[in-house]
Amino acid sequence: MTATPSVLVTGASAGIGAAYAKRFARRGHSLVLVARNTARMEALANRLRGETGVAIDIIRADLADAGERAAVEARLRDDARIGILVNNAGASLAGTFVEQSTDDIDRLVTLNTTALVRLVHAIAPRLARAGEGAIINIGSVVGLAPELGMPVYGATKAFVLHLSHALNLQLGPQGVYVQAVLPSATRTEFWGHAGIDVDTLTGVMAVDDLVDAALVGFDRREPVTIPPFHDAGQWAAFEAARQAMIPGFAQSQPADRYLADA
Repeated sequence: MTATPSVLVTGASAGIGAAYAKRFARRGHSLVLVARNTARMEALANRLRGETGVAIDIIRADLADAGERAAVEARLRDDARIGILVNNAGASLAGTFVEQSTDDIDRLVTLNTTALVRLVHAIAPRLARAGEGAIINIGSVVGLAPELGMPVYGATKAFVLHLSHALNLQLGPQGVYVQAVLPSATRTEFWGHAGIDVDTLTGVMAVDDLVDAALVGFDRREPVTIPPFHDAGQWAAFEAARQAMIPGFAQSQPADRYLADA
């Protein structure tokens, strides 16, 4: 791996992905941009080449399509220059669960979970062998809050959080850092695709503020970064409570409250 590794960013044509591309380019990293919209990626790449002088490649791919995704997986496996993966591509759906079609749900789950974990698996063995590298997975606070009413989307983001946290524990000793970033409402095109007018929401964060904060967490090597969450003590308490429960899971007998009355 080079001293300044290349960064592959998915969902790089707009929003959070484009902001990550800008920030890493300004840090001197060459880029591989992945998204469906080639014109937007070319415009971004041309601008960043002019501003920073870094090398930028573009891969046009729909990551929900196994055939198109294969080229990205191969690039992550084979290109030793890529030392950082930003797994940002994702989507949500309009409507309630019963209103959403099973085909749309299947595509959402494929993009938000299957594609993400396959890209992680494409690069992780190589990074572990090299003893260095980083993976940034973009989750969501919705993955912590079923009450927010996005069942399938939230479930996929809970998957991202668990995967990231577990892999950071497993790969960290081998020199590979895995960060889960959990945005809340962020001003991107995501909301329009989900059938929601972002201007009707409160507490919406600017995308540049979100990514700048996430990169502070990245530089600090936080396993989980939640840019909108101000009370870090609550997260520490949540983590402590969760970890305190783990010893209680290994029991040969059901808890007393589940035993039939004598």
